[in-house]
Amino acid sequence: MIRRLSANPENLHLGLMLALTFSTGVVDAVGYLGLDRVFTGNMTGNVVILGMALAGADGLPIVGPVIALLSFMLGAVIAGRILRPIKAGWTHRSTSLLTAVAVIMVGLAITLLLYGGTPPKPQEYIVTLFLAIAMGIQAGTARHIGVKDVTTVVVTSTITGFAADSRLAGGKGQPWFRRAAAIFLIALGAAVGALLLRLGLGWGVSLSALITVAVAVLGHVGARQHATAGSDAN
Repeated sequence: MIRRLSANPENLHLGLMLALTFSTGVVDAVGYLGLDRVFTGNMTGNVVILGMALAGADGLPIVGPVIALLSFMLGAVIAGRILRPIKAGWTHRSTSLLTAVAVIMVGLAITLLLYGGTPPKPQEYIVTLFLAIAMGIQAGTARHIGVKDVTTVVVTSTITGFAADSRLAGGKGQPWFRRAAAIFLIALGAAVGALLLRLGLGWGVSLSALITVAVAVLGHVGARQHATAGSDAN
């Protein structure tokens, strides 16, 4: 299966980025419902929450969204710095960065499962910090891999393209599958994350960790097989 997909790396990368999109939905449900209304992947949501909180809206957090925003940016800076010298697409550095994301997620999942509940405020902020760093690294890596319409962390631009390029808007064709899949999967991930919260904060993070590990492994194997096939053809 991987060998067939590696012959067409665009399809492989699309599938892997869609898997990460689902994972982001899970993580954002965990953050918003389990970590005091904080998004760790969708930074637009944090900016809006922060703006309303600063305007004096009741019950909205300030510290959590600020931590998430700065941590996400740090993760994206790390990914950008590491990937900048490398051509776009999946490389060994992409694998290394997604492996780092997986390590962070696994560590958080184990910690939360052992703790058995929602940590108190200081420790809650630490969870937010590491989740947002992981999502920033993931977003920066996905941006470099360059699957159009699938950023893995937001779908606003995808929804815009889906509507603006539709036949209702006078469009004649669009990559509807990837756009519809990205929108559906981030929503499905959020629903699954919300359901897993009933079992505990660590279960949603555990699922996201498992998905990230699988994506890193499959992407690395696919890239190596594609490189081998290319060298054999030459």
